[in-house]
Amino acid sequence: MTILIKNATIYLDDATLEDGYILIDGETIKEVGPAHLAPHEADEILTLSPNEVVLPGFIDMHIHGAGGSDAMDGTVEAVAHMAAFLPKEGTTSFLPTTMTQSPESIEQALEALHQYSQSDNVPGTADVIGVHLEGPFVNPSKAGAQPVQYIINPDAELFKKWYELSGQTIKQVTLAPEEPGGKELVELLKKEGIISSIGHTGATYQETMDAISLGVSQATHLFNQMTGLHHRDIGAAGASLMNESIYAELIVDGIHVSPEMVELALKLKGIDRTILITDAMRAKGLSDGKYDLGGQDVFVKGKEARLEDGALAGSILKMNDAVKNIITYTGCSLKDAVQMAAVNPAKQLNIYDKKGSIAAGKDADIVILDDDFQVRTTICRGKIAYRGE
Repeated sequence: MTILIKNATIYLDDATLEDGYILIDGETIKEVGPAHLAPHEADEILTLSPNEVVLPGFIDMHIHGAGGSDAMDGTVEAVAHMAAFLPKEGTTSFLPTTMTQSPESIEQALEALHQYSQSDNVPGTADVIGVHLEGPFVNPSKAGAQPVQYIINPDAELFKKWYELSGQTIKQVTLAPEEPGGKELVELLKKEGIISSIGHTGATYQETMDAISLGVSQATHLFNQMTGLHHRDIGAAGASLMNESIYAELIVDGIHVSPEMVELALKLKGIDRTILITDAMRAKGLSDGKYDLGGQDVFVKGKEARLEDGALAGSILKMNDAVKNIITYTGCSLKDAVQMAAVNPAKQLNIYDKKGSIAAGKDADIVILDDDFQVRTTICRGKIAYRGE
């Protein structure tokens, strides 16, 4: 199957190609070039309008659920539903994210994710590129929507068991390194090449810097459920902003972090070390109402998802809206937003040789947006996964 995209404004890694073309052959990008060099034939030809742009598919490193399904449902069907649902927002790859629950529930989820990755990662759906283990190794004082009764100290031996259950597909772990056992787990994660992300943490600035020296390389949903900026101790948030090696996740829905703080964070952290995420839960794409997150009732109204006590419980943010919002809040360019939604996560996950940009030889993961950031078409590994309504 070949697909030709023509009359296209294409956002490449180092330039914007006006009036260009992309030729897809099978699951990969075969050619990218100016319009006058485009082939005349393909199995399917997409001729774009002047108000459409072509971007690399978005990579969501932190997402619990969407469309009624959740990674913690512990079934292959739930993961498959998420993978089929996410191309509607331009997401072509993601890390299904677990949460603090009983060991049995976490193990069931990891086994289902492993089973799915072995058989059902097919073209035409978003790629499951690994697992993000969020909790249970977090600080109870910064639980947020993580059920406190299941929080435990970081445990390297337990993690080893879970890593094997997942088929060694765990790519990121959110933890509180200041908790007993935290340093040992960070060191193990570094040894295994797994992203160690500080989050749901009460760490001071110095404790955070010590953890970074051991291997922490990322901050989970920057500002949310971590020690914030204070004039006597700038906490985990301040350390994450100041350390140039740290990537920082941001939930840019205007609720989790104010537009002004998003702008400040981007000025301090920079385009090259910021990663857009959704942290979405199962209600994304559905109507207002009562939903479940880790056995807890979540009430969704408008753009907010909250527990009964008012605590934020993930989001219902879509990745195309995160891209739109970061541009609106900060005045950054679309190229900058692509850097944060596709390039940076691919580089952090060490998959940039295959994903994260549009280039010959890479996976044909592509999203076409209109000038209002609405998704017109999404292609996942060479197969059209979504056509805008």
